[in-house]
Amino acid sequence: QVQLVESGGGLVQAGGSLRLSCAASGRTFSTYTMGWFRQAPGQEREFVAHISRGGTTTYYADSVKGRFTISRDNAKNTVYLQMNSLKPDDTAVYYCAAERGLALTTAARDYDYWGQGTQVTVSS
Repeated sequence: QVQLVESGGGLVQAGGSLRLSCAASGRTFSTYTMGWFRQAPGQEREFVAHISRGGTTTYYADSVKGRFTISRDNAKNTVYLQMNSLKPDDTAVYYCAAERGLALTTAARDYDYWGQGTQVTVSS
């Protein structure tokens, strides 16, 4: 069982930056693939980025590639999402998620544990 708590969301102007953090409980954090997803009002939850257990492999949605960076610190049981050059379209609730399997998946249904989400609002 893993409990995830996101932080770092807020209101920022277009072109600005935010860093989201997701702290995980338990001693098995390094055995999970970690992902970030987001959900805007009236829209489905969409994949943003994921990172492998050891942090050596990352993958991004096309919409954030080159602007967002996912990283993790297994010693601190924390995964991060650095978001630069933010756009109003990035406005959403951002969720971190943990996946127990070996596959690096972009499908929300494959993730086993979820945080409560943190709101990111980008003003134009």
